[in-house]
Amino acid sequence: MELTNIKGLGLTTTKYLNELGIKTVQDLVEYYPFRYEIIENTDINNLKDGDKITIGGLVESLPNVFHFNRKLNKMTFRLNNGSFITNIVIFNRAFLKSKLNIQTPITVIGKYDQKHNTITASDIKFGLINKPLIEPVYHSSFKINSAKISKIINSALNQITIQNTLPEKIIQKYNFMDKNEAIKIAHNPKEKNKLILALNTLKYEELFIFMLKINNLKTAKKKDNGLARKVPYDKIENFIEKLPFKLTKDQITAIQDIYDDLTGNKRMNRLLQGDVGSGKTIISFISLYINYLAGYQGALMAPTEILASQHYQNCIKLFPNLNVILLTGKLKNKEKKEAKALIEEGKANIIIGTHALISEDVKYKNLGLVITDEQHRFGVNQRGNLKNKGKTPDILYMSATPIPRTYALTLYGDMDISSIKTMPGGRKPVKTYVKTNKEIKDVLYMMLKQIKEHHQIYVIAPLIEQSDKIDLENIYKLEENMQKAFGKICKIGIMHGKMKDQEKEEIMEKFKQNQIQILISTTVIEVGIDVPNATMIVIFDSYRFGLSALHQLRGRVGRSNLESTCILISDKETKRLEVLTKTNDGFKVSEEDFKLRGSGDIFGIRQSGDMNFKLADIKNDYDLLLKAKEDSINFLKNSKEDLEKYQYIKKQISQTTNLD
Repeated sequence: MELTNIKGLGLTTTKYLNELGIKTVQDLVEYYPFRYEIIENTDINNLKDGDKITIGGLVESLPNVFHFNRKLNKMTFRLNNGSFITNIVIFNRAFLKSKLNIQTPITVIGKYDQKHNTITASDIKFGLINKPLIEPVYHSSFKINSAKISKIINSALNQITIQNTLPEKIIQKYNFMDKNEAIKIAHNPKEKNKLILALNTLKYEELFIFMLKINNLKTAKKKDNGLARKVPYDKIENFIEKLPFKLTKDQITAIQDIYDDLTGNKRMNRLLQGDVGSGKTIISFISLYINYLAGYQGALMAPTEILASQHYQNCIKLFPNLNVILLTGKLKNKEKKEAKALIEEGKANIIIGTHALISEDVKYKNLGLVITDEQHRFGVNQRGNLKNKGKTPDILYMSATPIPRTYALTLYGDMDISSIKTMPGGRKPVKTYVKTNKEIKDVLYMMLKQIKEHHQIYVIAPLIEQSDKIDLENIYKLEENMQKAFGKICKIGIMHGKMKDQEKEEIMEKFKQNQIQILISTTVIEVGIDVPNATMIVIFDSYRFGLSALHQLRGRVGRSNLESTCILISDKETKRLEVLTKTNDGFKVSEEDFKLRGSGDIFGIRQSGDMNFKLADIKNDYDLLLKAKEDSINFLKNSKEDLEKYQYIKKQISQTTNLD
């Protein structure tokens, strides 16, 4: 159902919603709050200067409005709480003046200035609060705020009815809510207990569908017959011996695992997980080589154009005698047509690209192996799409996001797992320091030392989720400060998610060519991007990131034999961040991350799920995940009867395998 079907939704607002990734009515009603604020009256007897305050009362004086310019205004009036009278100041709310008549009951939320007996308000609500309010807060932009999004969603929910997705047996088993009711409560909560039940219902549904797909792939895997290849292992050993570097013990073990899979008669479905810079790419190339020696085509899919291009360049150097093809969305139509013809005719031995590899119009002559880099960036449906591209191609997934084995076995239960824990020789561990904002001078001197040694630096701008505008302000402010400090001695570039792909690629290419010495960026710097001369990464407001995300960012440096440094700047959560100063082992960091995140709190900022769930989180909701896993297995055992009844589930599963 399209957004245009919602009454009262104009074209401009629809455009703003589209920019937030909301394209359909389903996207809209499943655009859940990322946190909830509890609004309740503050105990004014214990008020201190600077405290956040929520206070109810009657308007004591008519508001005065002062206009500074066309876009900025200030409104002031007095509020009588019954116990005391205080001044209220609020900016850019002049449109409320006509409603704020004397004796109007209101609730003010803001910050208390004890010296001037003034509350600088962030919001005014009409009416008094008798019991705590739970207010949803949405990811928004400067074009459309959270309150407007909330209003649109609730309007849409009043115009549609949402059918249950979960089987009735499961709803009864766990006393879950009707889905229609659960979604309405998630967006318009009245009571904490009902909100918790609603969120658990919706989280479970996400996990159940996900585990259905995983277990369905696992069932399909058992039915698959693999491609039996006859490739002497000594050919692989000879190739490895001629490499200009020595492989680690874990790399050799992983290659042996993959060789056994590829030459066996069962179809390979393997996850290769290894730390940042552990050398997974060379393993993928050797896997493609084994596949080529057996006479099959191989495809390597990367999540971004930049990474695909990097793999392509490295692959050409390694296999100068093979026909290696690049296929991405940015290629000109003529180049795409030529590449697709070579693939269909079987003249392309190795094909490297992005999502373009699984487009409907890409026909493979004899696809034998498909590899996905950074597999967590691709959904389960895309796994199925890849798998169905050839008759029975073997599948290898790679991830630089190590997760504890217990979780891996649950989430990737349809796969065998190979792990690389040892790092290639010659690389020095990245030294990590935690610094506060008061120590910024020390950080600047450390940066200056690297610049004088002709090295390059990444600077990660603080990330503020609530507003794209604030994110951009942060990155430009940071650029201004860096220009003041280093603008006369080096080139500074910026990169952020609002830039076009081509702009990002151009900036990244200049950085790789050392035409830019300091790259200021949000987290759009991709996993796997290799700039050996980059020896320092400085991450502002690092408390905003999980430890595993920080470890990923740290992996942008230390990609050569040069000594490298990671500086985490934060005035908060410094004890948690200290974990990264003690280890460079991604598996240990991952374990600590899972421990430290605790059970979670729905009334705080919600951590995003590892598999890009809209609500669920594999750590905080692990008990729900285990229940979903068991229930999905039982459901599939009775699939014929149940699938006809639950068409939505049938559709979801059929996207991962050819069910019909």
